[in-house]
Amino acid sequence: MESTELLVVGCGPAGGTAAREAARRGVATVVLERDPVVGAKRVCAAGLRPGFCEDFDLPRSIVHLDPATISLSTAKATYAFAMGPAHTTTREELDGTIGALAQAEGADIRTSTLFRGLRRERDGIVVEYADTRAGERKTIRARSVFLAQGSTARLDDVDARFGHPGWSAGLITCFQYRVYPERAAAPETYATLEMHYYVSRISGRNVIAWMFPKRDHLSIGLGIQAKIAGSELRAELDAFLATVERRLFAGIPYTVREEGNLLYGGLPRERIGADGVMVGGTAAGLVDATTGEGIHEAAVTGRLAAEAAGEVHVGRIADAAPRYERAVKNAFYGRLRRRQRLMTFLERKPARFDVLFRQLETTPRFAQLLQGDRSKLSRWDRMYAYAQAMKFSLTALRV
Repeated sequence: MESTELLVVGCGPAGGTAAREAARRGVATVVLERDPVVGAKRVCAAGLRPGFCEDFDLPRSIVHLDPATISLSTAKATYAFAMGPAHTTTREELDGTIGALAQAEGADIRTSTLFRGLRRERDGIVVEYADTRAGERKTIRARSVFLAQGSTARLDDVDARFGHPGWSAGLITCFQYRVYPERAAAPETYATLEMHYYVSRISGRNVIAWMFPKRDHLSIGLGIQAKIAGSELRAELDAFLATVERRLFAGIPYTVREEGNLLYGGLPRERIGADGVMVGGTAAGLVDATTGEGIHEAAVTGRLAAEAAGEVHVGRIADAAPRYERAVKNAFYGRLRRRQRLMTFLERKPARFDVLFRQLETTPRFAQLLQGDRSKLSRWDRMYAYAQAMKFSLTALRV
């Protein structure tokens, strides 16, 4: 049977980063990617944190724009504050670039391959997959496996220990238009990332919508935490598109490309590592419920999986999973759980969004601290952030 040290399922930001950094460490790595071209079918606004390219050694050529501000809008008002600047790209460029760099490091990326399951044996983990080009079922044995298939991963069938009862309830239906104006939109379009939080007049549900500027188009989309009919989803996005068009590119002809997918916005999986198998990125539920951001978290989990696989490679540990799970939980679980609770609190009374956004706009330091990782904050930064959070809670409870 064919064998490798690390088997990665999925070549998004999590899987591609894991493959690149593991191969760089000398770990024999194979990646199974279901699509014929890496990144070709990814649906995402693709906003990147400030410094993302530097953190993950990616070329600046993938960056379309560097918006310096973010605006947060409700039914009542719009609030804005500085953020970085951040970057915008597309998932085709992001995932494709990371995948190409992984191949350059020696990772074996196999496209048009469908993961079918795994079983643990005495001498490793046997993964079964379908090679759709050859029309064959194949198997490969690995010392470590990293599952990074995104929000559609059905991990209960892989290992009951990865089961998550709240997974279906946390899924968000997303629908996005790529709008290609025939000439440039209003100048302010390209300087700001827009997030909109409102209650739908069509369905009565809470909606998160966005407008992210790109080099040659605008990503305009929305997400609703429910399964809804396609006609209703389209009507919702058409209504939102009309409001953006009036503000930013009224009278400018444009064409549209539409795309949809599922995102996850609930609590992270309780278990993401067991007996050599690690779960990362969106498949692990590592998405900020307040913004839908998950690319940074995904790439970090890929890096941590590569580090753990590297420790197995040199013989320091026998099982990558426990080390990986501890590292990921320490890095993200506290913040993501707080964000999920915050989003639930806000959605119960949407007027609370205005309280939070007004406070972020008037206290730039608080807004800046919330954008960073807690592990990088000083003691005084954390005390200040907690004080501001308490101020928000007391004000919001009176709404």
